Amino acid sequence: MTISARLKSFLDEKKVPYTLMTHAPAYTAQAAAATLHVSGKEVAKTVVLRAGEESLLAVLPASCHVSLKKLGHLLGKTVRLAGEKEFADLFPDCELGAMPPFGMLYGLPVYVDESLAADEEIVFNAGTHRDAIRMRYADFVQLVQLRTGSFAEKG
Repeated sequence: MTISARLKSFLDEKKVPYTLMTHAPAYTAQAAAATLHVSGKEVAKTVVLRAGEESLLAVLPASCHVSLKKLGHLLGKTVRLAGEKEFADLFPDCELGAMPPFGMLYGLPVYVDESLAADEEIVFNAGTHRDAIRMRYADFVQLVQLRTGSFAEKG
């Protein structure tokens, strides 16, 4: 499998500059950061969560984890991690666990931790465990219908 077809079509259609980066297989965002020789705070990991019956994406630095309590407070409802079986079918053109942070391409709301704005560029999975995309954070914000908040915690 190569880069998500939906993602590639979307970025090319919007004429947004990005760099496709290929790396050794990495199954966590921190491992991808190490393989790419990029800081974990610059790599944006995408986490699938559930709030009641709704699925949503949380996007945060690879070096952090989601505070379910903080994000739940932001949403006004209880949030939990989604199990792989709950989201396997949501991203048909992606390898399991390698989904990009473009929820609107899959009908999902996106919540981005405000700490990602600290870097001019972000790097994120492009649909496989071997492909990543680097792009300007400002371009990402322009493309993705997102809400920001503070819900990432170190550790």
